[in-house]
Amino acid sequence: MSRRSGVLEFAVLGLLRESPMHGYELRKRLNTSLGVFRAFSYGSLYPCLKTLVGNGWLIEESGSTSQDALAAPLSGRRAKIVYRLTAAGKERFEELLSHTGPDAWEDEHFGVRFAFFGQTSRDVRMRVLEGRRSRLEERLDKMRAAMARTRERLDDYTLELQRHGMESVEREVRWLNELIESERAGRDRRDGTAGQDRTTERDEDRPPQQDQSEDADGPPRHRGGSRPDPSDDTAK
Repeated sequence: MSRRSGVLEFAVLGLLRESPMHGYELRKRLNTSLGVFRAFSYGSLYPCLKTLVGNGWLIEESGSTSQDALAAPLSGRRAKIVYRLTAAGKERFEELLSHTGPDAWEDEHFGVRFAFFGQTSRDVRMRVLEGRRSRLEERLDKMRAAMARTRERLDDYTLELQRHGMESVEREVRWLNELIESERAGRDRRDGTAGQDRTTERDEDRPPQQDQSEDADGPPRHRGGSRPDPSDDTAK
């Protein structure tokens, strides 16, 4: 499977996890929600859908009402096919969500992965963000080195174009730094809360003990009772 078809598979499974859709609606969502697919056509989408159906990750259902189904043969129109995610398809999407290899850091795939970060675990999000940042920092180093070598031979417009490209990458690196810091802060808050919860649970699980603490001016208090009255004969 090519990298581009793999990205499309991931996106289709992710969108259909939200709700079943017919082909036109799915293509529209790919175009509007995931801009990387604006250039995709039905010729690219439907072979992908057929492959996913063949793998058992999707099923095809009729999306027409009974009245539409009766009218379709008379009008010559085909009934709309709705694609629904199967249990195996959900497992496949969960598997793809957990992947954090180099493909997840590339320009095309990263945008799609980021669109589904709301369904991705925090640890996976961190690995993808840090991998993307590392990849862009490598790209920046190469761009700076290339500009230093060729600066004398470039006209002003070509030089300005290269500078614009570098600034775009630098902005994304700053954006990634902010996201990574936000993820770390969220993890620290979660871990701190979890520690407090564990302390509370340990306190609750501890069996009640008799209070042996002493007051500065008298004998210890006993749980459930008051300090003996010194005037009481039984306390003497």
